[in-house]
Amino acid sequence: MTELKKLTIATRASRLALWQAHHVRDLLLAQYPQLQVELLELTTKGDQILDRTLSKIGGKGLFIKELETALVDGRADLAVHSLKDVPVDLQSPFTLAAILERADPTDAFVSPTYHQLSQLPAGAVVGTSSLRRESQIRAAYPHLVVKPLRGNLDTRLSKLDNGDYDAIVLATAGLQRLGLGDRIASRLEVSESLPAAGQGALGIEVLESRTELLEILAGLADPATTACVTAERAVSRTLGGSCQVPIAAYATLTDNAVTLNALVATPDGSRVLRSTRTSGAEGADQLGVEVAQALQEQGADQILAALHEASQNDADKA
Repeated sequence: MTELKKLTIATRASRLALWQAHHVRDLLLAQYPQLQVELLELTTKGDQILDRTLSKIGGKGLFIKELETALVDGRADLAVHSLKDVPVDLQSPFTLAAILERADPTDAFVSPTYHQLSQLPAGAVVGTSSLRRESQIRAAYPHLVVKPLRGNLDTRLSKLDNGDYDAIVLATAGLQRLGLGDRIASRLEVSESLPAAGQGALGIEVLESRTELLEILAGLADPATTACVTAERAVSRTLGGSCQVPIAAYATLTDNAVTLNALVATPDGSRVLRSTRTSGAEGADQLGVEVAQALQEQGADQILAALHEASQNDADKA
């Protein structure tokens, strides 16, 4: 190992982001107790703009720009992200140094009154920040009303508690990491709500020129999660995915075989295209490309083109 004595982790200042950064710090100290590891807390544009949905303000990349700036100007050595917030077309000079072992990848149904989505009556209001979740809820439960839900985890839960929504859908992993697992009424089966690419996994971003960090961080990577997430992110990358479009991708690894499920949908849930394939773990990236191409053959490009046009029109009006 290189003779590094101190590392600084750039992180958002939200409770969940800080948990993630502390988790990575603890993993580093467990392997390299001689290191000094500090946190640099930053507020991102995605944290500041709460009156519009992510699809209207430029996507989840807004949560990492300030952290990347800290890497470039030397204030931080690495940045910790929820991997589903990291753009799938991450560009030079940045790279993902490690993908950590995945937590529960499912979506969680949270409600003080109801146990699961199927119990909600007609007209019940469900909150979500995700077009991916919205499209799948609308497809399966057209009688429900889906409304945007922004803010950090505590803010979203308080909006539910204040009666603004009958139920909300959040990532299971985030609730569990903050000790809020008791708020989960039920976990949605992946057949009911297919997760986002990388959901439940943490990624560590560095400058690709920092080869000494790549060496240090390699020990934190989880090979099984890396193979699955590589396939998932290849779907989104091939389709040109972002949070402006309802794309889901979730892979599992069994006996070195990766099985990948993916979908593309219209936001109103009127069309849901699905594809499933399996390959060896060493071909995970190509598997994602092939699943994306299968979705394109079903008409995914037309759905995505229409959504991109609508998104651009919204941006022009803003």
